[in-house]
Order: sequence, then C-alpha cells, then structure tokens
Amino acid sequence: METKSISPHDILTNYLESHSLRKTAERFAILDEIYSSFGHFDIETLYESMKKKNYRVSLTTLYSNIDILIDAGLLVKHQFDKGNTYEKTMDCIRHDHFICRQCGKIYEVSLSKVEDVKEEVSQKYGFDVASHFLTLYGICSNCKELKNKK
Repeated sequence: METKSISPHDILTNYLESHSLRKTAERFAILDEIYSSFGHFDIETLYESMKKKNYRVSLTTLYSNIDILIDAGLLVKHQFDKGNTYEKTMDCIRHDHFICRQCGKIYEVSLSKVEDVKEEVSQKYGFDVASHFLTLYGICSNCKELKNKK
C-alpha cells in the first residue's frame, strides 16, 4: 500500500480551514517562495526575493503570514545574535547551528553527541524530548584564515 506524504500546501490548507482563515494566493505564494529556497532567511531577504519576482506583497503581510506559518508548524523562528531568522521545518534534515561572530554566516551542523544527550535525558529523567535547539557561536575557518593573513 502506497502512502502519500503530506505537502506544505496540504498543511497550510488544513491549518487555514481549521482556524477559519482565508486561503489567499498571497499566503501560498509566500509558502512557495520559502519552500523553493534553501537555508535560513529573514523577513527583509524574503521581501526582496519576492519583490524581484514581481510579487506585490508588503512587509506587514509577510510578518503576519510568517506567524501563521510558524503556528502551522511549517517554519521555525530562531533568535540569533543578529535578530530573527527563519527556516522551513519540512524536508529539512535535523541539525543544529554554528554562527560565525565575524561574518555572521550560519552553518548547519549535525552533531551525533546531541542525539546521545537527548537519549540520556530521556532514560535518566523519563523525559520525552520533542525537540531541541543548539546554537554554537565562534569564528569560522574562512574568517580565521583571513585574520591570520593580515
């Protein structure tokens, strides 16, 4: 028997219907733009990207719809040093973050030890770990190289 995976569109549609919200073209255009992109983004970057593609969407519309996408479980908001950053939750491999304090670049890292810690917490304290966020700050190898060349 073949199982059909649920798409971001399906999730948004179900969320909007269950919360008696309108299914607008703008909402789905925002979702499509986010899910066709890679990595982290901020609202201003999303706004510029949509503007370049001739979408007529305001910053206010983006902010209100980002909140809807977060509530629907389609996005996660991170509050790193330089402000709010968002990333999609579906089609995303579980990862943590390393942020370079020099250039601000966000690196996605998979740390197997984190999974060990989650398992230990679960076993030792009887705690069901649903999710976690680990953010490491430092200087990336590119910035270290540039610094050493000076």
